[in-house]
Amino acid sequence: MLPGLESGGLLSRVNPQLRSLALGWAALLPLAVAAVLIPLRGVLAATSMALILVLVVVAVAICGSRRAGFVASVVAAAAFDFFLTVPYLTFSIRDASNIEAAVLLLLVGIAVTEVAQWARRELDRAGRREGYLSGVARAARLAASGSTGSDVAEVVRPMIAEVLDLDECRFTTDGPRGDRPRLHDDGTVTWRGAAVDVEHDGLPIMDVIELPVRGGAGTFLLTASTRVRRPSLEQRQVAVTLASQLGMTGAVPPG
Repeated sequence: MLPGLESGGLLSRVNPQLRSLALGWAALLPLAVAAVLIPLRGVLAATSMALILVLVVVAVAICGSRRAGFVASVVAAAAFDFFLTVPYLTFSIRDASNIEAAVLLLLVGIAVTEVAQWARRELDRAGRREGYLSGVARAARLAASGSTGSDVAEVVRPMIAEVLDLDECRFTTDGPRGDRPRLHDDGTVTWRGAAVDVEHDGLPIMDVIELPVRGGAGTFLLTASTRVRRPSLEQRQVAVTLASQLGMTGAVPPG
């Protein structure tokens, strides 16, 4: 992870084995808590035990994925029905209030999972923005310190590759060509005069994408050929801002 962009977690990947393990815990934890509550059935009200299971679902939803939260919600509702309501060890419920508690347990668990996932997305988005700003600030400090164009290009080049999740980012002192895809200052991408819908179609993969440096200091050549990348407009604008720092040096690095 490059300094200045680590907050964004752009290269983080969830291991499938860890994902499976999380789903296993999502199923087992509500069952374990329900089993612990069995000796307390004569002491605690059914609604109180349902609330305890809601807390378990909340913990799973906060720590795990949406799927884990849904699994925990379903298992918690089933465990509440099976272990903690009369008749015990069956999926029948005689008391209407217990039926309401089981249904509410399921619905609240699903709702909490959605809220937790929304909060996680917002935190992740804020973390990425913090990482982007940190990376831009680092490049700006380097450009303002009198560093050579080569130094700035070598710092900015991998940052651009990371923020756009590219296969490769190279720098050349050659000017842009008209027949290649181009990433513009406003974050839009065009190819042969037509706009590219990056959010839907992804970055062009048949040729390198040109990112010209303001002031004619050269061009960054972006390669995204091994799979479809769909960087957001914000990410593309950050890449443009990073590239523009090279023009601030007033020096053209060797090609």
